[in-house]
Amino acid sequence: MSTYTKNIAEVAEVLKGHSGAWSAINPESAARMRAQNRFQTGLEIAKYTAGIMRADMAEYDGDTSAYTQSLGCWHGFIGQQKLISIKKHFGSTKKKYLYLSGWMVAALRSEFGPLPDQSMHEKTSVASLIAELYTFLRQADARELGGLFRQLDEAEGSAKAAIQDQIDNFQTHVVPIIADIDAGFGNAEATYLMAKQMIEAGACCIQIENQVSDEKQCGHQDGKVTVPHSDFLAKINAVRYAFLELGVDDGVIVARTDSLGAGLTKQIAVTEQPGDLGDQYNSFLDVEEISPADMKNGDVVLNQNGKLVRPKRLPSNLFQFKPGTGEARCILDSITSLQNGADMIWIETEKPHVGQIGAMMDEIRKVVPNAKLVYNNSPSFNWTLNFRQQIFDAMAEAGDDVSAYDRSDLMNVSYDDSALAAAADEKIRTFQADAAKHAGIFHHLITLPTYHTAALSTDNLAKEYFGEQGMLGYVAGVQRKEIRQGIACVKHQNMAGSDMGDDHKEYFAGDAALKASGKDNTMNQF
Repeated sequence: MSTYTKNIAEVAEVLKGHSGAWSAINPESAARMRAQNRFQTGLEIAKYTAGIMRADMAEYDGDTSAYTQSLGCWHGFIGQQKLISIKKHFGSTKKKYLYLSGWMVAALRSEFGPLPDQSMHEKTSVASLIAELYTFLRQADARELGGLFRQLDEAEGSAKAAIQDQIDNFQTHVVPIIADIDAGFGNAEATYLMAKQMIEAGACCIQIENQVSDEKQCGHQDGKVTVPHSDFLAKINAVRYAFLELGVDDGVIVARTDSLGAGLTKQIAVTEQPGDLGDQYNSFLDVEEISPADMKNGDVVLNQNGKLVRPKRLPSNLFQFKPGTGEARCILDSITSLQNGADMIWIETEKPHVGQIGAMMDEIRKVVPNAKLVYNNSPSFNWTLNFRQQIFDAMAEAGDDVSAYDRSDLMNVSYDDSALAAAADEKIRTFQADAAKHAGIFHHLITLPTYHTAALSTDNLAKEYFGEQGMLGYVAGVQRKEIRQGIACVKHQNMAGSDMGDDHKEYFAGDAALKASGKDNTMNQF
């Protein structure tokens, strides 16, 4: 018996217990509403999607071609349309996730207005967006199932059985979300409280970074300041406690290190004996050996390997690391996080280079063999220039003639039809598969893609509509393409829930229902 058929029987049994007082209720209509509202709470979603993500992680361990992907979405509608498109084009949402970017929350969802990615937005705005995304995904389920139910009512014979099969085997639009908690928005208690909000809203995976929370910077900006490992591990513990308290026992934690681009620390780590974690952190400090006579008023000094050393302290009261230690610190951060509660790591790099990422992962996997990366395929990278330069360098190293190219100007449109550009584009196309195979990247995401697509499409429409094309700028550039590409929201009344509302009116009032989808509804033109 299918879940749908079982629900009809269960509701019918409930109705029997009310001596006819609920006789106006149709068991099948109620069962349809149950099917359209599979997830009643965010915690149900978090538990369901955590299981999906864990299964995907296990599959990737045995097959690196089974990597996962996501796009960052800054509004529920954007996330909804993404999943509707994925189901339309690929028939399945398998291994396709959502990413929630703190950068986009700051830039687009703060009541302060647009903000830089420096943890200045409201703490509640992240959980609110998670809840919004899942509200829209659940509505996508309800809309699609509503259409199938209407088809079921009209179909006969084998067609009816085929539609019933689609209903019985319906795949939800609800998928895992990787949610950015920045640096925790305060101390470990603040991190715990915010993590609880996010999990209750539906997040099965939380990403946290090792920057100082009140000095947090975007991973692709300068001025990043890291914290000692003990501080970061306390926040990882806080997130795990939040998952366990709420019963999401297989919740996923992604520990992000910004050490590759962070040359500063706010604190000198506590160390009790040579070689402990605090001592390893301090060993990267940029220091100078001094004698007691060299000490100045207010100096901070350390005993390192029996020598008295003074860390270089900036006017900001921050301490700087030795130049060139970023990769070693990244490797230590990653190993330490994985050994102390994190499930995956995130290394924020300055360029997309499989060799660089893979070399660090090779070192990490010497200690943690199944280490997996979540990687930002960032719009902050100039992908075209980076990969053209990588191909240029490979050609030069191989002794090929590169005299026709100016390495510093490879972004130039004049190179677009060149063999070098074609080779670079092919490397960009296969980057995710290559990096999954050679650099341990389980999940590829783009943090800000829909921020850029919204700007690009609006620019194109504004240029045409307010120019000589007038209304044709919208019709040719938007609506005609929507119709021909089968974009569901061309029927925007339907997408907003008009047909579902009609269904409910009929359930509630029968023939007396005043429905919106009659012959005069202009959506019938589509």
